[in-house]
Amino acid sequence: MKKTDVLIIGGSAAGIVTAVTGKNHYPDKNFLVIRKEKEVLVPCGIPYIFGTLKNSDRNKIPDTILSNAGIDLKIGEVTFVDQENKVCKVDDGTEISFDKLVFATGSIPTVPKWLKGAELDNVFTVPKNKEYLDVLIEKLGDCKKIVTIGGGFIGVEVSDEINKMGKEVTIVEKLPQILGLVFDDYLASRAGELLESRGLTLRRGVGVKELTGNEKVTAVVLKNGEELEADAVVLSIGYHPNVSLAEKSGLEIDELGTIKVDEYLRTKNHDIFAVGDCAGKWDFLTRKLSGIRLASTACAEARAVGMNLYGLLTVRTFSGTIAIFSTAIGDTGFGTAGLTENHARKEGFHVVTGIFEGIDKHPGTLPGTHKQTVKLVVAKDSGVLLGGEVMGGQSTGEIVNLLGLAIQNRMTVNSLLITQIGTHPMLTAPPTAYPIIKAAEEAAKKMKRA
Repeated sequence: MKKTDVLIIGGSAAGIVTAVTGKNHYPDKNFLVIRKEKEVLVPCGIPYIFGTLKNSDRNKIPDTILSNAGIDLKIGEVTFVDQENKVCKVDDGTEISFDKLVFATGSIPTVPKWLKGAELDNVFTVPKNKEYLDVLIEKLGDCKKIVTIGGGFIGVEVSDEINKMGKEVTIVEKLPQILGLVFDDYLASRAGELLESRGLTLRRGVGVKELTGNEKVTAVVLKNGEELEADAVVLSIGYHPNVSLAEKSGLEIDELGTIKVDEYLRTKNHDIFAVGDCAGKWDFLTRKLSGIRLASTACAEARAVGMNLYGLLTVRTFSGTIAIFSTAIGDTGFGTAGLTENHARKEGFHVVTGIFEGIDKHPGTLPGTHKQTVKLVVAKDSGVLLGGEVMGGQSTGEIVNLLGLAIQNRMTVNSLLITQIGTHPMLTAPPTAYPIIKAAEEAAKKMKRA
């Protein structure tokens, strides 16, 4: 029987970060990562293998990240975990004993049971599986008309990249706007306009009834009766946690279908942890269970687990997901952190907003200058920042990260107004009109009038 101190099941972002962090904090312990895939892809880079990178080989995470840190790797599938005896069984017959165990089994693309025709040829999902995605790229080469079902981040990014392959792409989204769950209407509508300007077709506000075809898909039938011709269909309707092994091994599953954990990411068995898409989460602001699944969240959880494996510190808890998203359509970035205005009001928060539109360099005559919009969502009584949205150039991702940091530290409008910033003409907005501060000024004015 093979022995290890710490066994991590799953070798994508959450599993890798758990192992590396854990080894850094407990260098005398043996760490073993076991995963099914021979090669692992950068999760957030998957949409870009279609058009920008042109293949999956340019989007791989090297195994040297593990080996250079002194972490062992085994390719195989764990079939059962015996919690009482601390032994896991692998599909090749190997048994591995452990002291601590971490589930990092990720998530699986959702294929709705109600969707007739989903079993037809040339109907695809977007899993984190290199072999599957290589086949998908090859088959798309022979297709002309592609329909993507789902206008969330993955659906938008994959569609925009397939468009770069010279294909005719249509996105079908049942909500009134694409990206409508994470952005308020103004920014979501701008994202839709940009996609259309790049040659994509959008069908918003209508759902899908069925997929039709004889063996191979030929059309997508919408609920309004419209038929969209399709040589291939990409299902991007979301992901569900991969918890079948955990459930079979007796771990408790919460009401959202994720492994139930505490704020230290421990299961009821305190020698067994769960991180990433398979692990339960709660919203940082509302404290409700959250279905957010992000690599950035997974890595934050993984660092907490890696530090807490052999000793708990209160500063190492994971305090809830802030839901920080970002994406790019062409040279325009979109980002969001925390609650949107719509979500905040639905949750019962009394809010004011502040919006500022400026530029991301100064002066605006500099080459590459991009318009920049920041919207803040603020609790009316306390002034605490609840959420923010950004649209702009390449700095968008870091600005939304700054908003996430402010939310996590429960900063108020007054704190934002006196935040010290560094600026440079080529890198940032002007100090006289820094977008976060100017949006905070607008929110502060509304608070005074309220």
